Amino acid sequence: MSKVKGENTALLKKADLQPAEQEPRPKFPLYLFPASVSPYLELARVEKPTGFILMFWPFAWGLTMAAYRTRMPWNEYWWSIFNSAVAAVILRISACTVNDIFDRELDAGVARTKQRPLPSGRISVFAASVYLLVQYAMGLAFFLATLQGIALYVAVFQLLPLFAIYPLMKRLTHWPQAWLGFAMNFGFITAWIATTGSINGELLGVAMGACWCWTMLYDTIYACQDIQDDIKMGAKSTAILFGSWIRPLLVLIASGFIILLTIAGIVNEQGWPFFVISVCGTTAHVVWQFLTVDLNTPESCWRNFKRNGHLGWPLWAGLMLDHLLSARR
Repeated sequence: MSKVKGENTALLKKADLQPAEQEPRPKFPLYLFPASVSPYLELARVEKPTGFILMFWPFAWGLTMAAYRTRMPWNEYWWSIFNSAVAAVILRISACTVNDIFDRELDAGVARTKQRPLPSGRISVFAASVYLLVQYAMGLAFFLATLQGIALYVAVFQLLPLFAIYPLMKRLTHWPQAWLGFAMNFGFITAWIATTGSINGELLGVAMGACWCWTMLYDTIYACQDIQDDIKMGAKSTAILFGSWIRPLLVLIASGFIILLTIAGIVNEQGWPFFVISVCGTTAHVVWQFLTVDLNTPESCWRNFKRNGHLGWPLWAGLMLDHLLSARR
C-alpha cells in the first residue's frame, strides 16, 4: 500500500509540474479586442478575410471594365475602388449576421459551425438583430452618400433582400448556391452603372453569368465540408444534389465561367491584356484548383475556397493593364 501511495504521490507531483492546457488563442484580429466585443467581430467574420475579398472582386471587375470603356481618370478610379472596398465590407458583415440569425439552429448541428456566437449562446438573437439593424443603417447611409439613381437602387437591393433571402433557400431548394451567385456579384452591376451612368444589358448579362458560375464553383466546394452534417440537419446544397457527379459538373460550371468571361471581354472590346492575362491567368488558376482539391477532405475544400480570393488578381491585372494602355491612346 505504501508503495502504491508513493507512486500516486509522485504522479500527482508530476502532474502539478505540467503546464495547464490552454484554449487556443483567438485568430487575428480577435485577440486585439476585449472578450465582450470578440463575439460580435466573429459574427461579422472579421477573422476570415476571404469572404470580404470575394465580395470585393465583382465591384473591382465591374468598375475596371467600366473605367476602360469610359477612360475614367485614375484619381476618380482609385477613389471608386476605395468606395467599392467599403461597400464590400458592409455587405459582407451584414450578410454574415443575417445568415447566422436564420441558421443558428442548423449551425448548432454542424461540427464546423457549432461554436459560432449564436449557436454557442455567446450572443442573443435580440443582440444580433440590433447589431444587424445598425449594419443596415450604416450601409444605407454609405450608399446614399456615394451613389445615386439606378446604381443606388441596385446596391440597396443587394444589401437588403438578396442576402436576407439566401438562408431560406437552404431549406427550400438544393440550389442555395445559385441564389448566392446573384447576391455575391451584384456589385458588378452597381459599379458599372455608377461609372458609366447606363445599363448595358448584353455586357451585364454575360458578365453576371460568368460571376454566377464562379460563385457556384467556389461555394459548392465550400459546401462539401459539411455534407454529412447538412444531410442530418436537413439543410440543402448543390454539393449534396450533385452527388457522385460533382466533379464533372463543377468542371462544366468552371468552363462556363471562362467562356462567359471571354465573351464579356469581346462585348466590352477589351484589348490583348485582358485575353492574355485575365482569361488565360484565370483559366490556369481554375485548372490548378481542380488538380489540387480533394472534394472528400474538408481541409482541402477550405483551402480551395480561400484560393478563389487569389483568383481575382490575374483577372483584375489584365483589366488594369487594359485601362492603363487605353488611357495613353
